[in-house]
Amino acid sequence: MIVKHTTKIGEILDADKGVAPFFLNMGMHCLGCPSARNETIEQACMVHGVDVDDLIEEINAYFATK
Repeated sequence: MIVKHTTKIGEILDADKGVAPFFLNMGMHCLGCPSARNETIEQACMVHGVDVDDLIEEINAYFATK
């Protein structure tokens, strides 16, 4: 999986639950919430004050090891 700014949180989690700590570490503790699952990674980062490009890079690096 390649994560982009428009990739939804639910799609990322469905691809591999191992990415959950990336979101929990940024303070996003509502991963099971339907509205959180439908947010894009960019929207979630904006709400939680996280640099979206850094998070995308980390998650894509994680997926590259799979």
